[in-house]
Amino acid sequence: MFYVVLLYALFASVFTISKTGLMHAQPFFLVGTRMLLAGVILVGYQLWVNKQTFQLERKTWIRLLLLALFNIYLTNVFEFWGLQFLPSYKACFIYSLSPFLSALFCYFLFAEKLSSKKWIGLLVGFVGFLPILLTQTFDEGETGQFFIFSWAEIAVMLAAVCSVYGWIILKQLVNEDQLSPLTANGMSMLMGGAFALAHSFAVEEWHPVHIEIGLPYTSIGYTFVANLPVADFSIYLECTLLLILISNFICYNLYGFLLKRYSAPFISFAGFTTPLFSALFGWFFLHEFITWPFYLSFTLVFTGLALFNQEELKQSYQLAQKT
Repeated sequence: MFYVVLLYALFASVFTISKTGLMHAQPFFLVGTRMLLAGVILVGYQLWVNKQTFQLERKTWIRLLLLALFNIYLTNVFEFWGLQFLPSYKACFIYSLSPFLSALFCYFLFAEKLSSKKWIGLLVGFVGFLPILLTQTFDEGETGQFFIFSWAEIAVMLAAVCSVYGWIILKQLVNEDQLSPLTANGMSMLMGGAFALAHSFAVEEWHPVHIEIGLPYTSIGYTFVANLPVADFSIYLECTLLLILISNFICYNLYGFLLKRYSAPFISFAGFTTPLFSALFGWFFLHEFITWPFYLSFTLVFTGLALFNQEELKQSYQLAQKT
């Protein structure tokens, strides 16, 4: 159980680290360089350690391109752009739409049936998001508004939608195309990172930045100037490396490890602790003020998720008792 809590505490820390990185670097550049570097490491590992070949069918390449577009490029570009203006805990909370969106995707795309209890859970869950969405900060208001939502909120909602669709594509690549998750993720990160970096070059302001490279605790070092959309290179680099280590490597592998020990419904349900950790980290590290609508929304969405997952959790418990 400790590792389940650790997993979602680490997931929550991603929002805190990302928010910190965005204070010192432009969002598309931060996304592009992080994903490119992670993709190079994963693909390199597959090529030289696992001796993976990349002779793939046209259909597989198309799915990889879609995975890169939705799960890497659009998901992260929408998320990081919106995160600039939202409190980190609010962005994380909006991302908690994913289980509900996943159910709707499966209902409409794969004709999966939903019981009446699940429909009630979905309704309660969606209503539960309203209190926190209706409470906006000054920065959110600066982005403009569509109906009752700020564009920053809409951006993170779109990120959640793209992420869910991306996981469906990844599942097809693994189950139907027999591609390993490492290969699929590595290739998609390379392509998606390239998309984001090209986007950064087109719209973000690249200006001269002084970069210092040296050995710690010595006077040996070198300083040079490069054109980058970065305000503080050292903080940007630190956040980028932390995001790659925590999100791309530790969380991915830990999630797979835990799925072997716990049921998927339980892991999904436990994931709703992430906004709580995000709120704690945002309050402690970023000095964000937690408003009462957050707690109201959390209670309502938690109730909806409990109703939605009640049948799966009961079945998982009965199966565990038998084994």
